[in-house]
Amino acid sequence: MSANPDRSSARSKDSKSGTQATYERLRADLLACRLEPGERLSIADLTKAYGVSLGAVREALSRLTAEGLVELEPQKGFRATPISAAELRDLTEARIAIEALCIRRAFEVGGLEWETLVVGAFHQMSRTPRRRASDGLLNPDFRAAHRRFHEAVASACDNAWFLRLRGLLYAQAERYRVLSLGFEKTERDALREHKRILDAVMTGDVERALIAMSQHIQKTTETVLAGLDGLEPRPRPEAAARRRRQRPVPADT
Repeated sequence: MSANPDRSSARSKDSKSGTQATYERLRADLLACRLEPGERLSIADLTKAYGVSLGAVREALSRLTAEGLVELEPQKGFRATPISAAELRDLTEARIAIEALCIRRAFEVGGLEWETLVVGAFHQMSRTPRRRASDGLLNPDFRAAHRRFHEAVASACDNAWFLRLRGLLYAQAERYRVLSLGFEKTERDALREHKRILDAVMTGDVERALIAMSQHIQKTTETVLAGLDGLEPRPRPEAAARRRRQRPVPADT
């Protein structure tokens, strides 16, 4: 008796949807630091916790390894990619550079539809509490609204590679954003920071937008670095000097 092609196709679709759901859930847990940076990720434990197959977890971990959110160590298995002050500094530098490319292109080609999208995203974010009332932690709804605002600002950019890199870097920075809330000594006026970006978009001032975006990103970095200070050894001065020498020198413009 031949196999039923419809039933086989349905099983294949169920398997793919299950793998995708596992990937999305695992990714969300990593970005929200529910799976802490550096934490060992047991495939068996994740399979049990998520109620999915071993294959779905392995596939999800492989995809997340490619994204840089998970590491695979020989003889040790998977772990959530650790955080570090050095990585955050490099990440911040890359983010500011890529965001600038996206914003410049967005200003060049964006029009009324783009401005309307940015205004709508800001309005939604401004109406969403940054912290949860129950425990003071970062509100998942704010995280989503915050992501949509930043996506809206870059959305008019017509270079797909710029946008792809921007999205990758934004995701890498998400864990640091989550951690930054716990390091804040005083409540940050994040809405005001975003309002500066919005105002620059509405007035067509690209240089003002670049400065506002850079300061906004850098503020999170400074908060996290201050919180991490003392939690990891400082690099030796000679190592820091060597690191600076290795950085490319920007050409005069």
